[in-house]
Amino acid sequence: MPYCSSLTDSEWEIMEPILHQILPTKKQGRLPSNWTKREILDGIFYQLKNGCNWQDLPG
Repeated sequence: MPYCSSLTDSEWEIMEPILHQILPTKKQGRLPSNWTKREILDGIFYQLKNGCNWQDLPG
């Protein structure tokens, strides 16, 4: 179940192309990330909304 701070699908459709434009492309040879860009943004928004410690973010 998403949190109230999580991006909706329509919000993510707007954000995803913007992230591809502003973030550098990933170099080959690195391990794949444990989290998607959407999960990272949701974590940032959750932290900003609730003001909790980074260690207290939900899994």
